[in-house]
Amino acid sequence: MPHIHIKSFNPVALPAKKDNVDFLFMASNVAHKDEHLVATSIDDKEFFLLIKDTAENVLLKSEKISRPSPTYLVKQALNKYAALTNSEILASNVNDSSKNVHLQKDDSLWTIHDFVKGFPEADDVRIEVGFGSGRHLLHQAKENPEILFIGIEIHKPSVEQALKQINILGLKNLILLDYDARLFLELVPSNIVSRVYVHFPVPWDKKPHRRVISPAFINESTRVLAPQGRLELRTDSENYFTYSWETFISLNKAKLEVNKNQEIAISSKYEDRWKKMEKNIYDITLINEEVSPELNLEGSFLFKNGLDEERLNKLNTTTQKVEGGFIHFERLYKTDDERMMFRVSMGSFERPEHLYVIIGKEKSYYFPTQPVPSQVNFAVHKHLDKLLHG
Repeated sequence: MPHIHIKSFNPVALPAKKDNVDFLFMASNVAHKDEHLVATSIDDKEFFLLIKDTAENVLLKSEKISRPSPTYLVKQALNKYAALTNSEILASNVNDSSKNVHLQKDDSLWTIHDFVKGFPEADDVRIEVGFGSGRHLLHQAKENPEILFIGIEIHKPSVEQALKQINILGLKNLILLDYDARLFLELVPSNIVSRVYVHFPVPWDKKPHRRVISPAFINESTRVLAPQGRLELRTDSENYFTYSWETFISLNKAKLEVNKNQEIAISSKYEDRWKKMEKNIYDITLINEEVSPELNLEGSFLFKNGLDEERLNKLNTTTQKVEGGFIHFERLYKTDDERMMFRVSMGSFERPEHLYVIIGKEKSYYFPTQPVPSQVNFAVHKHLDKLLHG
């Protein structure tokens, strides 16, 4: 990922602006004085830059949780911050911070909060989870212009490559989202999706809790699928196939199809590689036969006012269990404008979110975005507010 090594850290008074980039405030880790975050805003996107002292120099890069797409936003912010602080650059891989000609339009790149504002209307919706190179997703969108496709991928270079191809091909029926698919499904209205594709997910043999396929994911997929809609898993991993089959067959009621080494209209570059290696390809398809209740999400992510520094210090690094979920206070920061900030993991155990909470005397809020509106997150937020403000 883009990063710059500078000779020394030269903080400046914030807020400040350098050309088209706004630097809003700085937050310093209370336990590790060598780590600082700079809140940054560019093209209506807010995120953090991370400043980290190393043994030889100072590392300047984007912070992982809030890192935006496309990457050129990060590159611009890094270059502008280095220039604003008159930093001596020792090494850099930020060789080009200009916007790629094929990224001039990013209407097809949505954030999770675009979906919160309103789910796009379409007669038919299909979702691909983890689209990778995008070959299957782009082919499907090109061949079916009357269908709305939503592609979900957390690997940012893959998102950018797919966005370029959308603009090159002039596709109008494809939306990309850089987000956790397990959380995204909780926002999708019931009974509107005809296909959920999960092609060649990461096996996570050593961390099975990170697998996409799970009872919760299957339940959410079934809810969003229309009657006769299909959840299609395709994998080259025999372990993943076995695990998934056991998960599917444990359902109280299910209509399933299983295939081996079946050809499909378009294959990914990974599938082509597996075929050359003569690996087996497994398919499990769940066919939905139910009509699900309408989606109903009600709650609030507002905080009370007040700042109790002693209370916050006691919470730092602790984990609080809530019915159906948890809150882990990972790191505590102090800002340069007399506020405090927590980096937290929160939500359900299977689908936690990673966010920042900025706590001020007059206002507290999530950064850079609020949690996904789900009943678990509403309940966890209520407990979080009580822990922070009493």
